[in-house]
Amino acid sequence: MRAVLSRWVDPFVLTLLGVLVLGLVVPVGPEVQRAVDVVADVAVTILFLVYGMRLSTREVWAGLRNVRLQGGILASTYVVFPVLGLVVAWAATPLVGAPLAAGLLYLSLLPSTVQSSVAFTSVARGNVAGAICGATVSNVLGMVITPLLVLWLMTDAAGASASDGAAHGLDGLQTVLLQLLVPFVVGQLLQPWVGDRVRARRWLTLGVDRGTILVVVFSAVAAATSAGVWSTVSGWGLVALLGVSVVLLAAMLAITWWGGAALRLSTEDRIALLMCGSKKSLATGLPMASVLFPVAAAGVIAVPVIVFHQLQLVVCALLARRLALRP
Repeated sequence: MRAVLSRWVDPFVLTLLGVLVLGLVVPVGPEVQRAVDVVADVAVTILFLVYGMRLSTREVWAGLRNVRLQGGILASTYVVFPVLGLVVAWAATPLVGAPLAAGLLYLSLLPSTVQSSVAFTSVARGNVAGAICGATVSNVLGMVITPLLVLWLMTDAAGASASDGAAHGLDGLQTVLLQLLVPFVVGQLLQPWVGDRVRARRWLTLGVDRGTILVVVFSAVAAATSAGVWSTVSGWGLVALLGVSVVLLAAMLAITWWGGAALRLSTEDRIALLMCGSKKSLATGLPMASVLFPVAAAGVIAVPVIVFHQLQLVVCALLARRLALRP
């Protein structure tokens, strides 16, 4: 039993769960929340600066040219996930109700998350360059694809116009460029001088990875708690939603992992596909929901996004820990 626990239970996972509970039970005022959000933004910027300094330019170009990996991430995010989302939303409606089922469908249309996908790929010793390229491209394309998919598949729920979605897409694109790509490019410019020293100190990247995830989780959960999001759902509805989210996440993890094998990807590339193709972005999903849906519907539709986001972090932390232990 002790051997099993040592392989699957990690202090970081326990810390992640503790931070999640802290965000649920500790009230955070508006000023503190703004400060936490600023810290989270700075942490993400530092994360991608460190990745830029760590990765050789050759690795980055190899990640971009890896057509099978990049195609697999995009197909998982914008084809497989939406199809599965349609099925799950239809099947889950009797269990969770129509508003939460609409939220599950909306969740399936979002781009992949960048920060945690890349961080967990790094922890699991996967193809970090491929994950950065795939998750970033997914987010840039998602600023246009997600609003179009919402307006196509969720016409009754979407109360905003296509122009509103496009306007948010420009804002989201600016965020991706300034917060993620610019520090990564700066890191790449510094890489010839500092790359060897950063690569020799894996604890630095690992600490930044895990610290960023913890700050982002607390920021998201505390914001949802302060906004009273949880009060919009009954206890039974939340339990049912969690169960459905587990099924959805398990299905996508299985599809991306074994799909990577079918594509004859290396283990490192399969890890990148697993981490990028199975995740959805909370940072994109919540602001976009406020634009694409009426105010009365946006709050409930956002609940599945929040629940799935926390679930994917906990589960992928366990998987990353397990994969990192391979020979």
